[in-house]
Amino acid sequence: MSIETPRHRYPQPEPDDRPGNAAGELVHPGAALVDGATGTALRGPELRGAVAEAADRLSALPTGVLFALTPLDLPGVLQYLGALAAGRPVLLLDPALDRTALETLIGRFRPAGVTGADGPVPAGYRVFDGTGWVRLDPDGETPHPDLGVLLTTSGSTGNPKLVRLSAGAVLANARSIAVALGLGPGEVAPTSLPLHYSYGLSVLNSHLVAGATVLVEPNGVLSRSFWDAVDTYRATSFAGVPYHYEMLRRIGFAPAAHPSIRTLTQAGGRLSPALVQDFADRMAAAGGRLAVMYGQTEATARMAVLPPERLADKIGSAGQAIPGGAFTIRPLDGPADPDSAGEVVYAGPNVMMGYAETEADLARGDDLGGVLPTGDLGRLDTEGFLTITGRLKRIGKVFGTRVSLDDLEDLLRGHGVAAAVPGDDRVVIWLEGADGERCRAAARALAERLRVHASGFDVRSVDTLPLLASGKVDYRALEADT
Repeated sequence: MSIETPRHRYPQPEPDDRPGNAAGELVHPGAALVDGATGTALRGPELRGAVAEAADRLSALPTGVLFALTPLDLPGVLQYLGALAAGRPVLLLDPALDRTALETLIGRFRPAGVTGADGPVPAGYRVFDGTGWVRLDPDGETPHPDLGVLLTTSGSTGNPKLVRLSAGAVLANARSIAVALGLGPGEVAPTSLPLHYSYGLSVLNSHLVAGATVLVEPNGVLSRSFWDAVDTYRATSFAGVPYHYEMLRRIGFAPAAHPSIRTLTQAGGRLSPALVQDFADRMAAAGGRLAVMYGQTEATARMAVLPPERLADKIGSAGQAIPGGAFTIRPLDGPADPDSAGEVVYAGPNVMMGYAETEADLARGDDLGGVLPTGDLGRLDTEGFLTITGRLKRIGKVFGTRVSLDDLEDLLRGHGVAAAVPGDDRVVIWLEGADGERCRAAARALAERLRVHASGFDVRSVDTLPLLASGKVDYRALEADT
């Protein structure tokens, strides 16, 4: 038995009857790419020609997927779109990916080619196009014809699985987000997030499908050049993860200083209600809006949007399912109860085909049938608004008592930016920029709230929390130091 979400508030995305391949359907005739560094703009026939040129180069590769080390620049975007146009499934990777991790992935999946790579050429490959490698063996596993995009699971270390996304899922999610956020030709979105991160890729896709402009800006959101480009090209929105908003608060971000920005969007983890209210108020004062969202790579990116006009009475909610999607709550035990949290299950056309751990998995079809158990805990209200309460696996133990690590981080918001990881019958808390007294105070606060001894919390200071390229906390790195 499960609890279902009511019908969502959004209209269904209109079908697109334009002929062509995945890239042709994704890139609206009115869409544009602008290079923030040079001012180069590609739109209309010029953009389509550049994508076709990239597709031609990739069509000559042997059978198999493409590995693309994808920087935030115009060639990186065109290569991604060219792969879609060529019908070549593409794995988008961090250009700073560790060489050992890259070679491990190459060994597991035997890609047809690797673009953007340099250094010694791996065994079984040769130099390709001056900026990458091509496999010498022309025979490889033929990917499933529906497969379009591959992304790694969270983290860039270890032995990540690949998320298999169909071209149809990518397109469906782009259209749904465009509808949910009301995107149109007048929007200009800067690349504030990496393209190998599902949220960053979703920003690109949703704006292209809406006929909007994507401002390709390679520098981080804390750099002066990024905001200069935002102002020069009159960007209308900004997309960030919680860490970005923590940093923007610290530096005193003022929307009035960037008057073209009308929308802030947030996903990639739970933003504290206090910060949600803070940035909503800042934007409202400048005539803008904040849209809070919830998603996972396994659902191509975003699954829910909290409409800005409902933020005031739904603070803390992740929003309602995007067009074409629906949530249910799977009780962990006992009968279904609308007031109880259970596992969040999402259904929609943007759900992945499944994971891939070896080359052979790339030929697999759809393993999930559009239904994704998210691994998140949450509950739905009578209007279908979802509240995330934690993770099934983000659990630690303090003297045998199970505690939510996400809840502990929320409890410490007043003490600074915190990250919690499980320890040996205790929890280790990393507190950014804290001295010894702040660490002890944080441990006492947790102990008092949870009614356990303070020794159950090992609070440590760290200058800066380690981050993944997505801007999320690198919990693996913290666990390795525990």
